[in-house]
Amino acid sequence: MNTKEIMDLALELAGLTEVPEDSGIIVEGENIKKLAIGVDMELAEMMLAKELGADLVITHHPKGGNPALNLHKVMKAQIDRMVLAGVPINKAQKVLAEKVGQVERALHVSNYDRAISAAKLLKMPFMGVHTPTDILAENKVQTHLDNALKDNPKAKLDDVIKALEELPEYQKTLAKPVIRVGGKDDYAGKVFVTMAGGTGGGASVAKAYFDAGVGTLVCMHIPEDVIKAVKEQNIGNVIVAGHMASDSVGINEFIAALEAKGLEVIRMSGVIDPK
Repeated sequence: MNTKEIMDLALELAGLTEVPEDSGIIVEGENIKKLAIGVDMELAEMMLAKELGADLVITHHPKGGNPALNLHKVMKAQIDRMVLAGVPINKAQKVLAEKVGQVERALHVSNYDRAISAAKLLKMPFMGVHTPTDILAENKVQTHLDNALKDNPKAKLDDVIKALEELPEYQKTLAKPVIRVGGKDDYAGKVFVTMAGGTGGGASVAKAYFDAGVGTLVCMHIPEDVIKAVKEQNIGNVIVAGHMASDSVGINEFIAALEAKGLEVIRMSGVIDPK
């Protein structure tokens, strides 16, 4: 396979028709038979991958060029996710806007060439697949929780944690799913998973979800200021499923498809092997 075919496979799995702004092929490659994939892949990981005989390095988190600078642009996908939860589209757009600006300003000062120049000097094909695998994680975790809790209208947060830990990535991680807002005996209400869309939308986005009837948000991670704000709002719960484990859920779906195509895949840099 070549890098374009691998990217097309990621898009197909995620139900996308275009490469998201936070993903892309940085250094093209042909005749790829063995690849290394990790959550964060930079120079050290590239050198190790090359030593291990990899023909391609795939990073999950954007590590250079337009994918790194344009991460904020994929945050608009959170609007569709909020609408699915019942948030009016105009409100979704407005509550997200402030965080989009913050992320854009933070990325503008980044060293966007660091990993790219390393890949070029090593002559190592290099690509980033962020949003597609986050969508795979979001969909899989939401479907799993829906099925696990459908016959339990009075499910508590502890039930959600136990359901998450039925998935191998959450079983094997050192950073287990944890309740960040709420208590284990609190009713979960409507459980909604938000894991795609670049990065978290902030306190205003969380409140919009709760105002729309969501009882518990399940996310990959959440900053301290949002935890504080949600506690003060006192209208919803937050479960952090875990960053590396949640990323691994989506990446492993992608890996399974790559292996089905006959490629050898090396997991590294945070990817949890579910086997």
